[in-house]
Amino acid sequence: MKKVRIGSGAGYAGDRIEPAVDLMLNGNIDYIVFECLAERTIAIAQQEKLKDPNKGYNGLLEYRFEKILPICSEKKIKVITNMGAANPLSAIKKIKSMAESMGIKNLKLAAVLGDDISEHLGKYLDRDILELGMPLKNIEDKLISANVYLGVDGIVEALKNGADIVVTGRCADPAIFMAPLIYEFGWDVNDADLIGKGIMIGHLLECGAQVCGGYFAVPGYNEVKDLWNVGFPIAEVSENGEVVITKTETTGGLVTTHTCKEQLIYEIHDPANYLTPDGVADFTTISLKEIGEDKVLLTGATGKEKPKTLKVSIGYRDCFIGDAGISFGGSTAYAKAALAGEVVKKRLEYTGVKFEELKIDLLGVNSLYGDAIGRKLCDPSTLGEVRLRVAGRTTNKAEATKIVNEVETLYTNGPSGGGGVTKSVSEVVSICSIFVPREDIKVEVMYEEV
Repeated sequence: MKKVRIGSGAGYAGDRIEPAVDLMLNGNIDYIVFECLAERTIAIAQQEKLKDPNKGYNGLLEYRFEKILPICSEKKIKVITNMGAANPLSAIKKIKSMAESMGIKNLKLAAVLGDDISEHLGKYLDRDILELGMPLKNIEDKLISANVYLGVDGIVEALKNGADIVVTGRCADPAIFMAPLIYEFGWDVNDADLIGKGIMIGHLLECGAQVCGGYFAVPGYNEVKDLWNVGFPIAEVSENGEVVITKTETTGGLVTTHTCKEQLIYEIHDPANYLTPDGVADFTTISLKEIGEDKVLLTGATGKEKPKTLKVSIGYRDCFIGDAGISFGGSTAYAKAALAGEVVKKRLEYTGVKFEELKIDLLGVNSLYGDAIGRKLCDPSTLGEVRLRVAGRTTNKAEATKIVNEVETLYTNGPSGGGGVTKSVSEVVSICSIFVPREDIKVEVMYEEV
């Protein structure tokens, strides 16, 4: 039975490159897939593209391809990635330029377009926003970007046309891993159970080191060998959709039924109905079995027909965040930090600073769990150092600046001994979602050759 080996090259936009290089050198893989888009990532990339029409792709694209281009050329490993973000076309032009400067030839590059529907949002202003419970027109003046979650279609088309490197924009995470399986095995995209298995495989790989023990490691409970050198996963996929998840022997970490189960339920609202553009997967039917060291066989995922609508990730200008901190040390560190927090709170009331939300934390004491649970986890009176953090959400930059400035004034206005002040004010781009008819979206694939 034919098998295809796919490696995960990244689990998020800023992930490490060394495990990906290790996979390409030591993993005997056919494909490597770099998953580099989070919800907000593409909206931020859209802002960069507005400033420079040649930008808008992942900021580490050049760094990554400098390392992997020679290997992918030598070993004939195909690359699929959503590092194109807001500008897949510029991304492949940049990769082409890099390949030419390295003297690398005989590569075909493809950019999958069609996810960006920012110019067509006008026809969807009456659509309800999933997260906000109001029509899109209510935030029309704040809109920055709109990108549809595409499925496998454009990637499969590119592979059929001989592409060695495929770069997408907003694409469903499992799709960029599943597309080469559909291409290699000739899977019927309307075979719901096969697509369900493909979605499972993509979901296992999409977060990089997490399935190799990265998210599993807890000192004293779940020990993971050489976590500093944790590997990225490989999926060895059979034509019937059965898959063995493994890693290279040259990296740390581990692959067990526990690490795979943990990843399977990661970011899943309903394990029986995991919605993607290509189909709806049911993970409740999966069986797992360890068949060797760092080798887990997964079978049994099923699926249902693809949704009639596609999710659109919309970026909009939401607010400003003022964030500042100051540290206190010594036997009275907790008391001084707590007093400093009260001082800032009363100063903001006194000066009439307008904010939508304010959070005053003592890091290491109550910032994660609040006062009630925090006090049970530690005795604040025994702490030799405590850092006060003040963060405020405002509608404009001026009010956010007032919040952080109040923290800075603690330097000379007390309590005594404060130091190490940091402060920042940033505009926040938030994400919301609408759904549009599948038939409204047209996918196009553009090519470059070296």
